[in-house]
Amino acid sequence: MDISRFRAMLLEISNKLTQDNLTSLKFLCPQIGKKKLEKIDKGIDLFECLIERAELGPENTDLLRKHLKHIGQAVLLDIIDQYETGSTGSPPDVPDDKEREKINIATDVIVEHVGKKWRQVGRKLGLQEPQLEAIQEKHSRDLEEQVRELITQWMKTRRADARVEDLITALRDCRQNLTADLVQKKIKELGAH
Repeated sequence: MDISRFRAMLLEISNKLTQDNLTSLKFLCPQIGKKKLEKIDKGIDLFECLIERAELGPENTDLLRKHLKHIGQAVLLDIIDQYETGSTGSPPDVPDDKEREKINIATDVIVEHVGKKWRQVGRKLGLQEPQLEAIQEKHSRDLEEQVRELITQWMKTRRADARVEDLITALRDCRQNLTADLVQKKIKELGAH
């Protein structure tokens, strides 16, 4: 994703934060350290610290989303959504139609069968713990949506390199062989191989 668009999005959020919002956000970021936090007087400075710690980046907005929800600024999540939807959809960033079709088929099978082991599959796909927690929080009462969101997040990170084979490998690594077999069978049946 475009780093300048990412920074513009952070600047827009920073400009809409009140001093109270910033104080609350700083409270939610003890990992930065008390001395550093005392010097921060703008949202962008806080975001810069999170970027340096690799807790925030063009492909990783989950922590920021979580913190904005905690401080009651869910309205600012729209800014992140606009950034993310505006930067996906461009053709070089997504798998080709045939691969997308296979991933969609796989998603339906995985959603139906993987159940509570979805976090384990997510780790095998390379998602980080904060991302998995954000998915669980976002869809706390809907297991199926957690699984769908997991695959969506994985596709965002892999972009054009997303391959259904990676999903099958992750399933097998988690001893979800039945689900992996069902994915392969369904793809063959629908002639999407």
